[in-house]
Amino acid sequence: MPLALPCRSVASQVPTSGLASALRSWQSLDAPTGHERLATDVIAAAMPGWQRDAAGNLHRTIGRGAPRRVVACAIDRPGFAVTQITADGFLRVHRVGGGGHPLFDQSHEGQQVNVHTSRGVVPGVFAVANGHFAQQHRNDTLVTTADDLWLDIGVRSAAEAQALGVRLIDPVTRRVPAWSYAGGVAGNAAGQRAGCAAVAAASRGTVAQGETTFLITTQSVFGWNGLSGAVARLGKIDELSIVVRGSATRTDRWVRAASGNANGVDAAIFRAAGLDSIRHISSAVRFAGTLVETVSRDESERTLDAVIAAAGVTPSSLPSERWVTLTLPPSPSPRPADAVSATSALLKQLADIPGVSTYETLVRDAVRAALPVWAREAATVDEAGNLIVAAGPERDTLVVIAHLDEVGYDVVSVDRDGMVQLRARGGTVASAWEGQTAMLHYAPDAAGNVRPPLQGVFVPRDSARTRRPTRMQAWFGFDVDGLKAAGVTVGATVTSHKDAVRLAGTRFTARSLDDRAGSTALIEAVRATTPATLKRRVLFVWSTGEEIGLVGATALAQRIGRNVKRVHSIDTFVSSDTPLESPHFAFTVFGGGPVLRAVESSSMVPPAVRAEIEQIARAAGIPLQVGLTQGGTDGTAFTYWGAPNVPLSWTGRYSHSPAEVLDLRDVQRLGALIAAIVRR
Repeated sequence: MPLALPCRSVASQVPTSGLASALRSWQSLDAPTGHERLATDVIAAAMPGWQRDAAGNLHRTIGRGAPRRVVACAIDRPGFAVTQITADGFLRVHRVGGGGHPLFDQSHEGQQVNVHTSRGVVPGVFAVANGHFAQQHRNDTLVTTADDLWLDIGVRSAAEAQALGVRLIDPVTRRVPAWSYAGGVAGNAAGQRAGCAAVAAASRGTVAQGETTFLITTQSVFGWNGLSGAVARLGKIDELSIVVRGSATRTDRWVRAASGNANGVDAAIFRAAGLDSIRHISSAVRFAGTLVETVSRDESERTLDAVIAAAGVTPSSLPSERWVTLTLPPSPSPRPADAVSATSALLKQLADIPGVSTYETLVRDAVRAALPVWAREAATVDEAGNLIVAAGPERDTLVVIAHLDEVGYDVVSVDRDGMVQLRARGGTVASAWEGQTAMLHYAPDAAGNVRPPLQGVFVPRDSARTRRPTRMQAWFGFDVDGLKAAGVTVGATVTSHKDAVRLAGTRFTARSLDDRAGSTALIEAVRATTPATLKRRVLFVWSTGEEIGLVGATALAQRIGRNVKRVHSIDTFVSSDTPLESPHFAFTVFGGGPVLRAVESSSMVPPAVRAEIEQIARAAGIPLQVGLTQGGTDGTAFTYWGAPNVPLSWTGRYSHSPAEVLDLRDVQRLGALIAAIVRR
């Protein structure tokens, strides 16, 4: 991919005071077309003197006389709207605003989003094919469009969706923070947002001659109706300068009406303004039109200078802190506590920690800290990095094992220009990582201290012929020397931003539920266990490297496998209960209780053992589902040493993606079932 902006060294990437936070605040504004007031209310509160017209545009005029100038930007950006609520509660959507990058729709698949309703924000995820079902999807090649997107908000019916306030035409936006890194600030239409920040900043100066009307306008995705209507009502103007969307090269030029719909500016605007040419200003951006479009701080400063000049503002009249940092609305209050709140809190704590295979230290430390005192004191870490809690007398050893690691990427090489080449660690759904935020993680130092991750982006392709990229790359804003100075080495792991969140009812979404949910259930089982009452040796294990070949489990099995009577892998049951899979295979239901993985790709539960587990569940009053699915678990490593593998699971959707979903009741019941088995 050609690079629109130069690579720079670490020293030159120190953020300009106030600018980075200002750009982040503007990028954070949600302003779906037709619902721009979500943003303009925030802007108006921060900048007294601006007024709102009937179309929702914000405007402010400074100075008097000739020449009469207008400087404008657009606050809205492309997104989606709800167009159907299905009988089973899924939402279908359609694009609001065309054009843009060919991967724009696909970059939302498998990601968290917000539905903006009249009652507030409803979180959800766009469905993606289960990563564990790779065989079924090996021939999927078509790039995802809006017609392929299914939005899961955690409900079971249209009535439940409507009870949350969801209605047709409600806007849908990506749920992700404004992303600041050495390259600048990234996000949907980042260059355009920096342009609006520049227009607002310039409006605080003095116009030396004539008058200038500053406009922050609406409905740009429909040929910029907001701008056209605003200038039509201003009367005769002499100059119109507009900050248009970012592109690979910087723009500051006059465009004639004959050039047509350049940069999304319809010919109607020329007619409304009564002009034969309009000045176009835009920032040079990387990855234009994607969800990681990036505008640098230096480029934003140049855009502000161009806007100041176009507006006739005296530069020295501006405040010393040239940019306006917006105060964003407070986050919604946490939902009231309920029967699954404690499980939700523990699961979120674990799920939000990065832990790609070979980098499980932080997760292991969090698991150990969550254990009861007796288990923390008994916990050991073996040479493979497995966390092991042993309890009970030395006979008939039972192993209950969940894994610490998650899928992700690591660094295999760095190009001279700073492009970082990546390797998948585990079965990643590559299309759900491409064009998203990136975080490179540092290993703990000798004292156990961990540096904050280095932020960047996963590089999107320029064009899309198939749904899957052939290679994965990341960009952190540095050239190779800058990356070396920042401590980037081959083997460093790379993930994306994640923030686990409750969906409707008892549903929950996060990346790495496989296997942080299993780790959570195992912690809850340990908390429910009294060691002195055990009749056999029980090893509670949190293993390493499961996603890259059962590394930790294999090492443990080689050491103790001959003495193990049985092993229970605690891992996800990937269900076909999604709109993208066939229900003839691997179908279990949410909230139906834990799942006994009777058959998986590498093992089968003996019928007598299956009957025993079913009897234990009945005696404990725990509903139990039985199923067959694809994939393997840690217990497979023990089967070669003569111990039956009896995997216990919860129902999950969208496996190995950033949008995994489960029901918290299933995790709770899974913990209770493990405890009942251990007591047996």
